Amino acid sequence: MKIFKFGGASVKDAQGVKNVVKVLETVGYDNTLLVVSAMGKTTNALEEVINNYFHNEEELQRSIQDVKKYHDKILLELFERESHPVFWKVDGLFAELSSFLGRNKSPNYSFVYDQVIGFGELVSTTIISQYMLETGIKNTWLDVRNFIKTDDSYRDASVDWENTQQNINEGVNKSLLNITQGFLGSDPNNFTTTLGREGSDYTAAIFAYCLNAESVTIWKDVPGVLNADPRYFENARLLNQISYTEAIELAFYGASVIHPKTLQPLQRKEIPLYVKSFVNPTEKGTSVSKGQHLEPQIPCFIVKKNQVLISLSSLDFSFIVEDNISEIFRLLHDHRMKVDVIQNSAISFSVCVDNKFNKLQDLLNILKAKFKVECEEGVSLYTVRHATTESLDELENDKEILLKQRLQNTVQLVAR
Repeated sequence: MKIFKFGGASVKDAQGVKNVVKVLETVGYDNTLLVVSAMGKTTNALEEVINNYFHNEEELQRSIQDVKKYHDKILLELFERESHPVFWKVDGLFAELSSFLGRNKSPNYSFVYDQVIGFGELVSTTIISQYMLETGIKNTWLDVRNFIKTDDSYRDASVDWENTQQNINEGVNKSLLNITQGFLGSDPNNFTTTLGREGSDYTAAIFAYCLNAESVTIWKDVPGVLNADPRYFENARLLNQISYTEAIELAFYGASVIHPKTLQPLQRKEIPLYVKSFVNPTEKGTSVSKGQHLEPQIPCFIVKKNQVLISLSSLDFSFIVEDNISEIFRLLHDHRMKVDVIQNSAISFSVCVDNKFNKLQDLLNILKAKFKVECEEGVSLYTVRHATTESLDELENDKEILLKQRLQNTVQLVAR
């Protein structure tokens, strides 16, 4: 069985949905499972709904209607008659969303976030499934929440692999074309959970692992895995092939093409991953599999914007040793800070973090009671794999370097 994942950019409008059908007709879809994200910027729009729910109730209904109008426009371009069952199916999902917001009593932002945000994937897969049926492509729509079971760590849930494996083995018919949602799961009480932002790639890997799939293909608006993000770097080049190890390194440091958790289950069963263009589906793209060397052998650049550099030093000029470092890491963990770079000396400790859950100020208040604290917000973290002197000189040009760290195959720079 093959797993195909289509992201939001591939289904951002009616033409995108039609193109998904063209891709399937071009490359084949026998014994295939599709994992599909929310359409376009729907996740961002639903985040506005959530923000209005908590902070601006007067705008709540307007923001919900904006999301619905966006999908209604796509529906009207895909289906000739408004009597088609897809219209009441989508209306029913938006009614379910409004019903939840009307009856919810929980003040837990992360819980509410997960219950609301998943409607993007539920709506997109409903529309695409119905459109494929309309064009003669038989398929089975699956609610991923019935298959992927997780704990209740809302917004960043961990997979219960034993239950998930059983559900997928018992509930997925490998002989059919199936379509399901990325990014989502459900906890032991059947509340919706999410696997972390951009978690649809991970969803594809979970299904591939449990189904012993022959391959996973991620369809993107780029020709494959590039050696740099073309939004920030000129002359980005295609990587024809990379090993699991190299891909995991790139993902760990923040490469946006592949989700950091995606590769681990694939590597365990040596399931190859392909990253291809939905614009030119017959091109080879990038292959990721066991033992493949980086080809071509060139520097790879990764940038993470809007990071935070925290520099700590002892108040009494004493050494920062194991006890201090242990406490610092406990605080970083408690405040859910993603640590990207660490650098320490006898009396100082610097760490570059991602303030994903907006708990920076609470963390700083605690740290200031025990350390001298300097904090730089809005910095950029650059990671270069297989750096050359020329590539580093070019990268550092016109930047104020706040921290620099060199490992065997990796150089990291924090710059203002």
